[in-house]
Amino acid sequence: QVQLVESGGGLVQAGGSLTLSCAASGNILRIDAMGWYRQAPGKQRELVAGITGGGSTNYADSVKGRFTISRDNAKNTVYLQMNSLKPEDTAVYSCYADSIRMAPSVPTMYPYTYWGQGTQVTVSS
Repeated sequence: QVQLVESGGGLVQAGGSLTLSCAASGNILRIDAMGWYRQAPGKQRELVAGITGGGSTNYADSVKGRFTISRDNAKNTVYLQMNSLKPEDTAVYSCYADSIRMAPSVPTMYPYTYWGQGTQVTVSS
């Protein structure tokens, strides 16, 4: 099993910056894509940014040019640098890691996505 621990959330004024971190630990067989979702009250969960194992990135249109996702494969950690924050960015940010698990009885691998507990980001106007 894999555990994801997020850090870096908090309160910031509009126009400010925050950097989120998410470190994976435990019985890591392999981690492929990692990234961040967010969910604000009254809104659906949306993908903020994702990064593949090879380093390819994608972003929600609303954060392009402001947010930067990166990863350190040696540390099994993904980061989200958030600049020029807006009140609309206020949400609970959760990281994910696409991984694999193996059934112990029959040697069969299957995909599995792990999630962090989430960290609150609040941007005041």
